[in-house]
Parts: sequence; C-alpha cells; structure tokens
Amino acid sequence: MSITSTLLKKAFVSSEIEEVHNRITKEVGSFGYDAWGYSRDGAAVCLGVFKTLYDHYFRVEAEGLENIPKQGRVLIIANHSGQLPMDGALIGIAIATNPHGPRAPRTMIERFFPMVPFVGNLLNMGGAVIGDPINCLRMLRREECVVVFPEGVRGSGKSFKKRYKLQRFGFGFMHIAMETNTPIIPVGVVGCEETMPSLANIKPLANLLGLPYVPIAIPFPLPSKVYLNFGKPLQFEGEVEKEKQVIENVEVVKDAIRGLIDKGLAQKSGWFFS
Repeated sequence: MSITSTLLKKAFVSSEIEEVHNRITKEVGSFGYDAWGYSRDGAAVCLGVFKTLYDHYFRVEAEGLENIPKQGRVLIIANHSGQLPMDGALIGIAIATNPHGPRAPRTMIERFFPMVPFVGNLLNMGGAVIGDPINCLRMLRREECVVVFPEGVRGSGKSFKKRYKLQRFGFGFMHIAMETNTPIIPVGVVGCEETMPSLANIKPLANLLGLPYVPIAIPFPLPSKVYLNFGKPLQFEGEVEKEKQVIENVEVVKDAIRGLIDKGLAQKSGWFFS
C-alpha cells in the first residue's frame, strides 16, 4: 500500500466503513488491482467519501435492493442526470452497502469524467470504467455487476426544463444483455436533476474545450434528497435476429424506468428537505 493510500484510508475509512467493505467479495490480481484498475483500498476510500454524502448530504432512500442478485452477471440500467455523475456514485453506494448482499459495482462512465478534478479521481479509485462495449462485455463474462446509463451525456447534460424526461437510449446494452443472457435491473433516480440544474449548454465553449457540454449552472451539487427505486429483473434472451427486436426490448426497459421515476416523484415532495 502506498503512503497516499494509507493517508486516504486513515482520513476517510472508518471502522464501520471497513466492516461494510469487507463483506464485498471481489477478486483482484496479485498486485492488488483487477484488469480495469479496481483496488480494494481505493474502493474503500471511495466508499468512505461517498457514503457520507449518501447518508447526510443527499439523504438517499433506496428501495428494491433485494432485486439485485447476490452474485452473477447483472446490468443495472438507470436514467441519467445532474451534470456530474453523482447518480452513478449514489447507485454504486447503494449496491456496495446492500443489506441483501453487497457487491462491488462497476459503473460505466463517459470518457471525459476522469478529467473532472476530485470526482473523476474518486470514481476511478472505486472501480469506475470507461463506458466501452468491450469493457462491459468482458466484465459481464467475469460475472460482474455493471451499471450503465444508456442516455449517456444526452441525459447527464440536459437542461432543467427537460428534467425527468428520458432522452434517447443507446442500444448497445441490450445487444450485450441478449448476447450474454444477462438480467437487467431497471432503476429510477429522482433528485439528481435538482442537484445541478442547468439553464443551457454553452456549445462553443464545450467545442473549444473538447467537452460534450459546458452547462450554465452552479459549480457544485446542491443537497437535493435522492430516491433510488430498483425494479424487478428483466430478462431478454436469444440471439439478435432483427434490430426491431432490440428496439422493442429497449422500450420495455424505458417503460420500466419511467414507472420507477414516477414512483420516486410521488415520494419526493420538495427539492431539499423531503
């Protein structure tokens, strides 16, 4: 363990967090890392940092965690929002601390997020992986729990006036789910839309910086209460013979997520205190 890792663990990993983290079984290589850079020390630090935000800043309420299988490959498919990938981090904490069987989540993130100061570093330490189909396929074949946001930057970077309206889904996750016979757990995330409401995207500046968007928004997330609703597993089997079949299956997932979003909106009666 490096000096930096030791200092970070002392600062952020309490005995309670250590106990929770030790319940997660996750294979790593002889050097303490897996093929995508996940390390147990890094994941413990990430858990310690984001668990505090999860409990006390965003005050997350998660339902349906019993639907996540305790082992074996699974795709967690959720709506995306909030400019920064806080929704992915919060879903990851819910999975890692699941009382029905904690797992090490592998969240697919956009290529530019690792460049975001502090947040990007924490996500990498906790095992987040660049959202490439090959990475996703390889991890599922290793029986991992993989979190995917099919809206991508279309969801995370949308303006506040489009809140809770699902944007176009990519179809790659469905091809992979069908090819690998992987169950899908739909998730409705409510609350992250209000963490960093964006009025608009400054496209010229985004193009200049090589970023997908530069929002007109406050530079830090607000303490909006977040609701995570995990749905029942959806199974789509068989080889893809026609793209129409994939499109229809994606619509089934989107409908499930819409229902879970509606459930979360019914639970949430205010931005910050309920």
